[in-house]
Amino acid sequence: METAERFRAAVEKGELAALDNLFTEDIRLYSPVKFTPFEGKPLVLGLFGVLLRTFEDFRYIGHFEGTAETSADGEDAPSAILLFRATVRGKQIHGIDLLQFDETGRIKEFTVMVRPHSAAQALGQAVLAGLVADGLVPEPADR
Repeated sequence: METAERFRAAVEKGELAALDNLFTEDIRLYSPVKFTPFEGKPLVLGLFGVLLRTFEDFRYIGHFEGTAETSADGEDAPSAILLFRATVRGKQIHGIDLLQFDETGRIKEFTVMVRPHSAAQALGQAVLAGLVADGLVPEPADR
């Protein structure tokens, strides 16, 4: 899938602007550290800005294609799985990005899964701090 390759190249090069045309306006990103999805292109692009600053030594190490049921509408959609490795705050992360495409080939759903738990926690803390710093989400009330 051409979109998956373009996405991979943009992320590996840290080119946030190149992601804009790859996402639908109503993209939904399911995070490993938040139950509800991030919704809409502006928020998802903002999140990617934080992620690109947060991950160290990020690299994709595998690619699989097929179809999978989406979370939003339960329909099968063309999909790609990109396996990755990275470091966040000294923690090694193993992860999977599941990209699901609309009929025009743009990414409509994006699901991220990471392990181990300690790395997911470090990622969640770093991303929340970045989202707050960028004004994309409010400061948590319990701080």
